[in-house]
Amino acid sequence: MPPIATSALPLLPLDAGVVLPGMTITLALETDEAREAVAAATGAGDRLVLVPRVGRRDGPDSSTGHYARVGTIATIGRTGSLPGGTPAVVVSAEQRATIGAATAVAGAALWVNVEAVDEGPAHAETEDAARELRAVLEAIAEHRGMARFGEVLRGISDPGRLADTAGYWPDLSIERKVELLEAVDPNQRVGLVLSWAREALAELELKDRIRSDVAEGMERTQREYLLRQQLAAIRKELGETEGGDGGEDYRARLDALSVTDEVRQAIAREIDKLERTSEQSPEHGWIRTWLDSVFDIPWGKRSSDQLDIIEARGVLDADHTGLDDVKERIIEHLAVRKLRLEREIDAESGRPGRGGDGMILALVGPPGVGKTSLGESVARAMGRKFVRVALGGVRDEAEIRGHRRTYVGAMPGRIVRALKDAGTVNPVILLDEVDKLGSDFRGDPSSALLEVLDPAQNHTFRDHYLDLDLDLSGVLFLATANMAEQIPGPLYDRMEVVRLDGYTVDEKLAIARDHLMARQLARAGLLAGEVDLTDEALRAIIEGYTREAGVRGLERELGKLLRKAAARVASGPTGQGTLRIDATDVKEWLGRPRHQPEVAERTSVPGVATGLAVTGAGGDVLFVEASASDGEPGLTITGQLGEVMQESAQIALSYVRAHAGDLGIPAGSVDHKRLHLHVPAGAVPKDGPSAGVTMTTAIVSLLSGAPVRPEVGMTGEITLQGKVLPIGGVKQKVLAAHRAGLSEVVLPARNEPDIEDVPEAVRKVMKFHLASEIGEVLEHALTAKSLAA
Repeated sequence: MPPIATSALPLLPLDAGVVLPGMTITLALETDEAREAVAAATGAGDRLVLVPRVGRRDGPDSSTGHYARVGTIATIGRTGSLPGGTPAVVVSAEQRATIGAATAVAGAALWVNVEAVDEGPAHAETEDAARELRAVLEAIAEHRGMARFGEVLRGISDPGRLADTAGYWPDLSIERKVELLEAVDPNQRVGLVLSWAREALAELELKDRIRSDVAEGMERTQREYLLRQQLAAIRKELGETEGGDGGEDYRARLDALSVTDEVRQAIAREIDKLERTSEQSPEHGWIRTWLDSVFDIPWGKRSSDQLDIIEARGVLDADHTGLDDVKERIIEHLAVRKLRLEREIDAESGRPGRGGDGMILALVGPPGVGKTSLGESVARAMGRKFVRVALGGVRDEAEIRGHRRTYVGAMPGRIVRALKDAGTVNPVILLDEVDKLGSDFRGDPSSALLEVLDPAQNHTFRDHYLDLDLDLSGVLFLATANMAEQIPGPLYDRMEVVRLDGYTVDEKLAIARDHLMARQLARAGLLAGEVDLTDEALRAIIEGYTREAGVRGLERELGKLLRKAAARVASGPTGQGTLRIDATDVKEWLGRPRHQPEVAERTSVPGVATGLAVTGAGGDVLFVEASASDGEPGLTITGQLGEVMQESAQIALSYVRAHAGDLGIPAGSVDHKRLHLHVPAGAVPKDGPSAGVTMTTAIVSLLSGAPVRPEVGMTGEITLQGKVLPIGGVKQKVLAAHRAGLSEVVLPARNEPDIEDVPEAVRKVMKFHLASEIGEVLEHALTAKSLAA
């Protein structure tokens, strides 16, 4: 038939699809609208216009919506009925047409004016795009197994017609098909379909690649499984083991272990489980790791104790100067073990795991006094292995007791790992920095140590990861701490505390000469005879460049001095002889001394008293300054003092106000003055119950005008009645006073027995005043300028 330019044709609405030119399809006439349009087409040469209805809603009003602005003119081929009895018609779509206004024609069908679309010729670029489109559509057809569709595509040469074949594409949405119908320009139409086809092809290729990778992985896993099964069968036929990975090897290692029946049964159960578990199962690796950890423990392997008391004492004396209290305690421990073994007391008692006397020492003292190195010396003196366990900053309980096996990456705790590192079940384990344990939501490691350090329980210590009883009673535990007050109470109760309060000048001199010099000479690359450091030079370093309880700073200064000596030796001629360093050379080589006698200068005016305190670094000298000004009566306290020292200041002021007349203070000088107490070094927090005496002395000195004697230091706490209470740390405080150049110390009378702990060399040069009331303190501390009798 000739093409229609402009005419009126009945409209058949399409609710579920789009018909594009070149398509021949069967339409079911399910609505009255469709049947009336087909009936009316007989009066129009069997032609009608097929228009998609867009914006249609589901439900009772599904016929509502608006029509696309472009439709397809189609010719009715034949009519009939579908198998279900529904009328149907076969139509052949011919060309696009724009939809105009409705026209009035007799009958129920809707007639509209249509104008055929003249698509025009395709551009040269469109021809190239059409060739690419044909290739992409053929690739899609190949992916979907539609070989005949590829043959149909090769028979279409017109680019516009080729793009219209997308109407048969089932994956293309209705919206896109309507967009394709309304694209009357063939150049635009080819571009649209080409972009959609590229997306579809990329998606199909991705799905095929994923499907191929999955299939390949499954085939590889199945192949490996079959090969492993065949390998196992071959090994079984040959009678070969699996190179130490199988249960037979573990059973042989279990037979050689010296363990209790309960431990043996637990290990045997895990070996049985390993043999029943497939190697591909993750649990197989977990069981094997657990078994390896168990067999790494030195079950039954013990070091033979060196019980020669004289030889052990010689080792301790050779390694450390001083520290007699600790050495005596170690010797006592060895003596007890020797007697128990010789007299077979443990065998007679029949109690398991109690082969020692349960000694757990806590070495408490400032840094640099040799706590850690003392642990190594103890191990050497006893002939045992030595392991150091650093506890500083540990916050997780699992670090001590291990992780549960249910956790990923579970492992034994530090105690079990220490036994594995030692290779014996009775090493010397040093728990370093036990006062710096932390606690948070992960647990309290100090509580986990309670079982470890309790002699009545540690013969059945149970690690969470191993879940087996371990006998720790043969282990000698040594703990170190800087401040005994920071050790948790229950843990502190299980340890025997031995204090290392520091060294005197003479002891530091001996330590430097006997121990530090050799180590620093080697570090500086010097030989023993190349440098001669006199005792006077060492004493100048100790007194002018270090003021510490230990010797760590002294060792640093020695290293600095010897490095300068090494530079002098290296730059000089070969064979220049011994380089002698005397006291006069120390200032030139190390610079100006950092510590000068300052007590006399600080106490030269009334209102300054010299107190003694204990810090984490050992004993120290503490100055308390007092001043008064006109203003509202009261007390100002500065110096970053803790609550205890603030209370001591209030008590001191209250006592002075109540006893001003007895103390020789002019009447009214307290009531109309505002006092200010300051403790220098305000950036350093200070607290402790031992500054009350010093604060009271400073206030009385200020108000009475009597300066404090520069050679006197004091410590103690007072009550509101003026009683002097005892304090702790007497040895550390006296040593600090000695280092600062003081010659007299005022102590509470109830601390008289503690003076015996002070080294004899210090006791000989220090004068001790014992006071039970504050009046006695003032009598020894203040000059007699205006102090009442």
